[in-house]
Amino acid sequence: MTSNVKEIFAGDAPPAPAALAAKVRTLAPSMTRSMQRVAEAVAGDPAGCAALTVTGLAELTGTSEATVVRTARLLGYPGYRDLRLALAGLAAQQQSGRAPAVTADIAVDDPIADVVAKLAYDEQQTLADTAAGLDTVQLGAAVNALAGARRIDIYGIGASSLVGQDLAQKLLRIGLIAHAHGDPHLAITNAVQLRAKDVAIAITHSGSTGDVIEPLRVAFEHGAATIAITGRPDGPVSQYADHILTTSTARESELRPAAMSSRTSQLLVVDCLFVGVAQRTYETAAPALSASYEALAHRHTPRGSR
Repeated sequence: MTSNVKEIFAGDAPPAPAALAAKVRTLAPSMTRSMQRVAEAVAGDPAGCAALTVTGLAELTGTSEATVVRTARLLGYPGYRDLRLALAGLAAQQQSGRAPAVTADIAVDDPIADVVAKLAYDEQQTLADTAAGLDTVQLGAAVNALAGARRIDIYGIGASSLVGQDLAQKLLRIGLIAHAHGDPHLAITNAVQLRAKDVAIAITHSGSTGDVIEPLRVAFEHGAATIAITGRPDGPVSQYADHILTTSTARESELRPAAMSSRTSQLLVVDCLFVGVAQRTYETAAPALSASYEALAHRHTPRGSR
């Protein structure tokens, strides 16, 4: 695991109970199989695991006490005792109905009303998980870098490219110079022009998309500040990111691929970045935003009514 990831998930205070499930989903793919068994057990039955000693949980999962403790620390808790307290809190929330435990996958024969309900719940959970796991220190640093940037390049492929375009459009409307690149060749040729006053943003759910990592690497090596928006903070993209903003890793299903679920969390992070930058640059951002609204209003006004 990279040092960046350690910094993100080793804060002074352990994560709140509501953030536990999000942490498990985000970090499980990078864990060893034995640690995954512990993580899956605590996320699947927080009440039952909260009643177990470290020895009991190790026996339940077929692992060792050391593995249980390492898993607790990786999830952001100083020790197993702190994890047990979080599990008890999460169990209480689930029993009160404030934290539903499971959402069923969408089936081929589900009525459309059920599809709407299931998607709505999953979207809400994805947003809640992303908000709970988002490091506000990293977010604030990313906002500061963007607010003072001479130029901003954004890299994304596929669905992440659409998110990049959304961010670029938002930043342009408050007067910043921002460009989204979905073509990997154009991304690299633009990245070589970046310097110390510039910012490069990579958007990759997997954290391992080569066409996104390569231009970020080039920008990083040319001195630009770099930001990664990713669901895998331990992925290769973290090697070239000064700031990592972690998105929730929502459950993927046959009828709801990762591209759909990841886009929801990415858009939340994009909105957080935009609002933060608009706050920092309010004196220039507000007039620029008003001017863009006015220009669009005139464009859509029939000539005879002016």
